[in-house]
Amino acid sequence: MPKRILQGTVVSDKADKTVVVRVQRRVMHPLYKKFITLSKKFAAHDPENRCKEGDKVRIQECRPLSKNKNFEVLYEDAAASA
Repeated sequence: MPKRILQGTVVSDKADKTVVVRVQRRVMHPLYKKFITLSKKFAAHDPENRCKEGDKVRIQECRPLSKNKNFEVLYEDAAASA
């Protein structure tokens, strides 16, 4: 089974080797047919502490690294953060 890859924005980098990433998605409301934006926050493993708040990153599903951490940072999009 392929691993999920999500794209989002780093909202917190306070913890050591962990970043919190907000992933937003747009879905159509079933009754009103309007697009609404839903967001969810994921804790992701950042072993080198490279990511800073506001960076656009991609995260990939991995084995559980702690109680809440099931994702790891794939790479940092340097062009978007500059």
